[in-house]
Amino acid sequence: MEGKDERRGHRFLSASRVVSSSAWMCGALLLLSAQPWGAAAGDSDSDRDRDLPPCTETEYYFEYTECDSTGSRWRVAIPHNQGTCSGLPDPVRGTDCTFSCEAGEFLEMSAQQCTQCAAGTYSLGSGIRFDEWDDIPAGFASLATYMDNGPGGDEALTCSNSTWTPQGNYLESNRDECTVSLIYAVHLKKQGSVSFEYQYVDNNVFFEFFIQNDQCREMDQSSDQKWIKLTSNGEWGSHTVNLKSGTNIMYWRTTGILVGTKMVKPVLLRNIQIEGVAYTSECFQCKPGTFSRMPGSSTCEPCPRNTYSGKGASSCTPCDKDKEYSPEGSAECRERPACSQKDYFQIHTPCDGEGKTQIIYKWIEPKICLENVTGAVTLPPSGEREPCPPCNPGFYNDTATCSPCALGTFSDGLKACQKCPAGTEPALGYEYKWWNVLPANMKTSCFNVGNSKCDGMNGWEVAGDHIRSGAGSSDNDYLILNLRIPGFKLPTSVTGTTATEFGRISFVFETICSADCELYFMMDVNRKSTNVVESWEGSKEKQSYTHIMTQNASVSYTWAFQRTNQAQDTRQFVNDIVKIYSITVTNAIGGVASTCHACAMVSQESGSSCVPCPAGHYIDKDTNRCKECPPNTYLSGHKIYGKESCLPCGPGSKSNKEHSVCFSDCSFSHTMANQTLTYDFSQLSPVSSITNGPSFTSKGTKYFHVFNISLCGHEGKKAAVCTDNVTDLASKDTQHESRELLNYVETFICQSTIIPSDGRGFRTALSSQSISLADIFLGVTVKNTLGNVTVKPGLFPEPLKKVPDVNLFYWSPQATSSCDQGRNTVITLRCNPEKSAHGELTLPSKCPAGTCDGCTFYFLWESASACPRCTEADFHEIEGACRDGVQNKHYVWNEPKLCTKGVPLPAKKTMPCESIDFWLRAGAGVGAFVAVLLVALTCYFWKKNRKLEYKYSRLVMTANKECELPAADSCAIMEGEDNDDEVVYSNKPSLLGKLKSIATKGNGESCESVQLKPSSAEQWVCGEARRSGRRPPSRCPHLQTRLAAVVEMRLLASGAKPPRSSPLSTAARRSPRISLPKVSAVSR
Repeated sequence: MEGKDERRGHRFLSASRVVSSSAWMCGALLLLSAQPWGAAAGDSDSDRDRDLPPCTETEYYFEYTECDSTGSRWRVAIPHNQGTCSGLPDPVRGTDCTFSCEAGEFLEMSAQQCTQCAAGTYSLGSGIRFDEWDDIPAGFASLATYMDNGPGGDEALTCSNSTWTPQGNYLESNRDECTVSLIYAVHLKKQGSVSFEYQYVDNNVFFEFFIQNDQCREMDQSSDQKWIKLTSNGEWGSHTVNLKSGTNIMYWRTTGILVGTKMVKPVLLRNIQIEGVAYTSECFQCKPGTFSRMPGSSTCEPCPRNTYSGKGASSCTPCDKDKEYSPEGSAECRERPACSQKDYFQIHTPCDGEGKTQIIYKWIEPKICLENVTGAVTLPPSGEREPCPPCNPGFYNDTATCSPCALGTFSDGLKACQKCPAGTEPALGYEYKWWNVLPANMKTSCFNVGNSKCDGMNGWEVAGDHIRSGAGSSDNDYLILNLRIPGFKLPTSVTGTTATEFGRISFVFETICSADCELYFMMDVNRKSTNVVESWEGSKEKQSYTHIMTQNASVSYTWAFQRTNQAQDTRQFVNDIVKIYSITVTNAIGGVASTCHACAMVSQESGSSCVPCPAGHYIDKDTNRCKECPPNTYLSGHKIYGKESCLPCGPGSKSNKEHSVCFSDCSFSHTMANQTLTYDFSQLSPVSSITNGPSFTSKGTKYFHVFNISLCGHEGKKAAVCTDNVTDLASKDTQHESRELLNYVETFICQSTIIPSDGRGFRTALSSQSISLADIFLGVTVKNTLGNVTVKPGLFPEPLKKVPDVNLFYWSPQATSSCDQGRNTVITLRCNPEKSAHGELTLPSKCPAGTCDGCTFYFLWESASACPRCTEADFHEIEGACRDGVQNKHYVWNEPKLCTKGVPLPAKKTMPCESIDFWLRAGAGVGAFVAVLLVALTCYFWKKNRKLEYKYSRLVMTANKECELPAADSCAIMEGEDNDDEVVYSNKPSLLGKLKSIATKGNGESCESVQLKPSSAEQWVCGEARRSGRRPPSRCPHLQTRLAAVVEMRLLASGAKPPRSSPLSTAARRSPRISLPKVSAVSR
């Protein structure tokens, strides 16, 4: 684009306009950026021309036509107001299309010659510069878009107030998560360039610069040209990109990621300069607060302090020093206020020759307040001289100054340096805890985002037992404290170890603030770029912070303190300060020693030097020799003195060969209910990923959390990698970028925040905020607690009761402002035969981001590989029927099957067998015979029982009153009676007696044989007595008693109980030969 004022040649597009189509936006910019060319007065009616006065030089201006195909153009005259005059100069051939003047000159169109700019103006020749930002200049557009819409989100409502904001000397980007683009279109006649200065300190903001052509297609750019690098707090960076001839549409785009709770730090932009414009038809006036004293200037200088200037000034006007002041580059003077306590600060003087120091007070420079007015305060008197604090450890007092101890010596700062004893070596590093003077490897400075400079001021002041932030020149200054470490050197004894810790820095600090102050701790490795490691907002109690160095490199540590991020004309928060009490760095190259520690030696002979121990070895206290750590122990850091340095690994874990880390080898055993469950997680060993979401910020920006997990194996190598990239994660460009330029973490478990592509062609997926969640493997167990980490109940559905869940515990010791003990992670492995071998990872439904408090993360991994290995107890056998002398035996898994691999299911077995049909028939025949025999015996004994009842009834009926039996005709067997009627008792029990004995055994009664058969003599005597009519002999009653006993014993056998006065009971009491409880046989 050409014209008399290149910066004003564009029409202005609304600075706060939301668009949703990149094509529409690009087309609108092309239309709006087109130069509104005028035309020479055409042929109007001659009467009107004759009536108009001739044109004067002030009533028209010259312009070039568009270049033709041969590169030629014409100069034409264009009236300022159409139809006011006549007689314009005729068109003449113009200069070549690529012609341009030098810097400090402009093209005078009347003569078509380059002319020097007057004093108070400047020119870039073939370029333009934008350095005034009281408002957004014409030609620029600030357009807000969304990277992605949230569910039901309304772009026009949520992002209508998001814009680049002019702040006088610079532009400030939006502070929310809307995507806001600052756009400028320019048409170049030849190749050129664009350069600008910026501040970009927050990695929660994506800042990119890219260019589109007149077809709205993005031009080819390398990654480092498109994505802007971070800068240190308070420092301005510069960026330059080449431009092609033709139309170039430039985009400065920022996107905030408010995944956390605090607002992002905005990007600041200033001094945009574009080279390659064909010509400049006039010079630009210097902006207020600047001047150019000489003709032909290409730049304007800022006015010194206590002076001011207006627009287009060739010199600066002094202020009234007694009543007014002005900062550098001021457009006006300000009234001096009365001095107050906010206008001075205290410092400790350096130690004098007597070893004394004192507190003195100084005015903040430059001093702007007045002491001799009403209400003003004066400087307090200096404090009393006090003894200087001692030297820091590793230094000694050398005539009122502290000097470092020589190599191989040590000191606690109070005593002279001493040589390390034999068998020891100095522990090199820095330990600053006394602050009388600033150490030699530290420096302090002051930066401000605006043009107000505080470079000549100390950002920090020493104060005896601490170092504190200085006053600065304004409340939004960045007060910088820097510590430079050239590198790290491990102690001799541990140089052979493979530990990832090369050193660490620890500091104790405190912030006292009444506003939104913030302390940043930053790190610059190998002078690549400065990254914020941690930050703290507002007042913080005295606390300690430690950062571990995992690579051996030159590093610069920076502490930056800002009282407020809002620029103000008056000081309100000068008393907001930060105090650092101590700073300790270990294993620093060029460091000093406060102590000596034992080292390994080849022998205990005098003069033996220290030697490095192999990896995984400790120094034996008795012999000072290297010994390998016991199995499944590891060395923590570089503490290798004594066997107690070998720390045991957690349950279910083992150490690698170097004893530098504990890890899970993907195997685990657990005994439950006299059964040992053996697990094999090798199928879960490859690095796995899980993505939660999508989630949306308050304004609807979509984002995901991606977790990479290296569960086990890899010999302890931390295989999970998360990278902060500014290109597509699948892009090939990422593979060729140097890893030193990327912010990445290697660990067991890590997390990245992913911003997906917005679908508008502006960007691809972005990854940021990569953090480590698991640097140390604590152990594996079926319990829900290990150490200080506990699995919260109810996070996941209840598991199967037969197979317990297996929990793997991890810990990341890196402390943060919200997690002072670091972060913990628990991965729960659950047996699920329905899942594949790799399984499925899930996050708690109650905590979809994987964590409920931001410090402890939980994962559930359901997989068939999480089931124990199969054993013989996991299957059973089933026998088939015997067919044709062959029988099959099958094996099947117990249901449900809750095991994997291990013992395979045995194959089917076939074995011979015998048929059982013959024995069934034989058994049936024997059973039928026994049944018939039992029926016959039953009938026989029933008949015998009937006869016995009949005879007993006759005996009872014929008994006399004295209970004597009726007289018998004969004691012998009468004619006609059966021999079966003979009453005989035998010692051998009959079959029926045995059966009855068995039947009555449950009643606790038994019987035995009783011989009741009378002798022949007794039978004859009784028979004779009956026949003669006389009483039988005295022996006959015995026979009666025995006959009655037969009947009573029969009654006993049937379950009846005879009376106590019965003959049998009486005879039993008199004669021990008769036993009542046992009756085994009965005859008639």
